[in-house]
Amino acid sequence: MLEKTTRINYLLDFYQALLTPKQRNYMEMYYLEDYSLGEISEEAKVSRQAVYDNIKRTEAMLESYEKKLLLLDKFEKRMKLIKQLENYISDRGDQELINYIAQLKELD
Repeated sequence: MLEKTTRINYLLDFYQALLTPKQRNYMEMYYLEDYSLGEISEEAKVSRQAVYDNIKRTEAMLESYEKKLLLLDKFEKRMKLIKQLENYISDRGDQELINYIAQLKELD
């Protein structure tokens, strides 16, 4: 479950601008603020089932966006390569290259 939550949080980071305000709100409450379905339904004044359906549809949308755009996949690959470069360069003590890698990491 933790892996799914982490993945959804990353997908939200990348694709939240493509969601409606209602979808974004439900997803933030559920995944970021750790609200239960019941708490969200009380807050939104809708049924628990309506919240559940909206969250499941939105999760599917996020996965569909990722399947097409691969932003999370590219991010993970980029971070892996940066880590490998960091390890390679730190063994050689090249401070200038270490600084460049730190700047690259800050961009993401």
